[in-house]
Amino acid sequence: MSEDQIRSSVKDQELVMRRRKQIIEGAMRLFKEKGFHRTTTREIAKESGFSIGTLYEYIRTKEDVLFLVCEFVHDQVRDQLSATVSVENPTEESLRQAIRQYLYFMDTIQPEILMLYQETKSLNKEKRKFVLEQERKVVGMMEELLTVSLKEKLSPKEIYFLANNIVVSGHMWCFRRWMIQKEFTIDEYVELQMKQVNCWL
Repeated sequence: MSEDQIRSSVKDQELVMRRRKQIIEGAMRLFKEKGFHRTTTREIAKESGFSIGTLYEYIRTKEDVLFLVCEFVHDQVRDQLSATVSVENPTEESLRQAIRQYLYFMDTIQPEILMLYQETKSLNKEKRKFVLEQERKVVGMMEELLTVSLKEKLSPKEIYFLANNIVVSGHMWCFRRWMIQKEFTIDEYVELQMKQVNCWL
């Protein structure tokens, strides 16, 4: 299951991608404000600048829209990691910098990450499985960075654990913000997380 496998009655793939980008942007605004279940397809169409009939030329169900949004958020995270993570000539300092940048990036997409945690359960089994696989890919990218930097120091199992820990620590800033952000600024949070990472380096 991928975005390409969501049926569209429109054959022009470039147009499909353009229109779906509008749908994703409109839906994200609504989902962040109202949540998935309280948002109607008619509202999504209006927010995207379409009629309801036009919307259904590009998706079949409201669940398709949620799937597209989830995939878009994961694409953003992977793009950010790809831009900041270099596996060529890595150093411990470049590793620290990449982790810091990941944590700061999570701060910029807090509502999107929170939405993933809250709404992924609304997808059917096949779509949910695909979205969770995208999460594993993010962990895999972090794991690759740690492996090339720390393979002499840590076992594969330890690297796998640390990769998951770093990824989830970024998410924690988002889904525990109601509590954590009352006590810490993002700078304080990042430095505390880096103290934990430094224990492994």
